[in-house]
Amino acid sequence: MKNCVFCKIVSGEITSEFVYEDDRVVAFYDRAPLTPIHILIIPRLHIPTFNDLQIEHKELAGHLLLVSQEIARQNYLQDKGYRLVMNCGRDAGQEVNHLHFHLLGGQPLGELVR
Repeated sequence: MKNCVFCKIVSGEITSEFVYEDDRVVAFYDRAPLTPIHILIIPRLHIPTFNDLQIEHKELAGHLLLVSQEIARQNYLQDKGYRLVMNCGRDAGQEVNHLHFHLLGGQPLGELVR
């Protein structure tokens, strides 16, 4: 999608330092972090929302989860805990219409919600 900010990050049109990247997924720090560790994990493929996932995305969806787990491990969050958040739709707080996870950690999270 030509107007999608995350597609522009994936294509390199907008520069961002990737903390993880493979042929299906990229991850980078959120520019407005809510916690000391706030990483966005997105598929390279443009999928607007969780509701737009199809059966043919089954392997990609599983890969996103496993990549999220690995990034949490790389940031030493596996023992202390972390939150993996996916907002779906405007009323849920989804600001960019490109499927993505927020990996939040580095502090006690309590009631933190975004």
